[in-house]
Amino acid sequence: MSQIETAKTVARSELDLEIASATERVRWAYQTYGDQLVMSTSFGVQSAVMLHLVTTQIPNIPVIFVDTGYLFPATYTFADKLSQRLNLNLKTYVPQQTAAQQEALYGKLWEDVDGLDRYNRTNKVEPMNRAVKELNAHAWLSGLRRTQSSSRSERPVVEAQNKMTKIYPIIDWSDRDIYTYLMANDLPYHPLWDQGFVSVGDWHSTKKLGEGMTEEETRFGGYKRECGLHEVTGGSDFQI
Repeated sequence: MSQIETAKTVARSELDLEIASATERVRWAYQTYGDQLVMSTSFGVQSAVMLHLVTTQIPNIPVIFVDTGYLFPATYTFADKLSQRLNLNLKTYVPQQTAAQQEALYGKLWEDVDGLDRYNRTNKVEPMNRAVKELNAHAWLSGLRRTQSSSRSERPVVEAQNKMTKIYPIIDWSDRDIYTYLMANDLPYHPLWDQGFVSVGDWHSTKKLGEGMTEEETRFGGYKRECGLHEVTGGSDFQI
């Protein structure tokens, strides 16, 4: 699908999807894109919601997991347990350079804004671009929510990023909606939730929620909320 065709599909669907339920949004995505639909997961704090919501309708959907090599040990155990319980069709992608190689050549890139952009392109954007191309994906389901940060507060339900269509089924869900779904389906939060982490990414750029902090300030030292996967600029391609 060309960029023009992608934009037209998004424009036709945006208003209808805004008033649809999360389940209806997932159904629309599958009916529209079929085997060219994928989803991503970080196995973060509330990832069980999207994984369960989507795979109950599309059991064999490719689930892309970008492993930066800097994840918390608890994330790996959480990922393993959820993958087995939900029988995920997990597709793990890793950076082309190991963590040790990167630190030897470039130092700790995440310690300043300029380095962080390169870190995200190397460890997150490039592996995701590779996944999209290898899986011939034209549409991508993601669990972004508007309440998570200021950069997400105006996101539509569906949007185009170059040749990729991105659909956010739970974009308008509140924290209470998340909790209710988890409890109703006997699903777990990430293990670090009980230790005060409201958002979990790489160990070096994730903090517990402190007094007076917002959720987005717990990531990347407060420099930024997005890691590059959901930015139109900053080297994010997602070209087919």
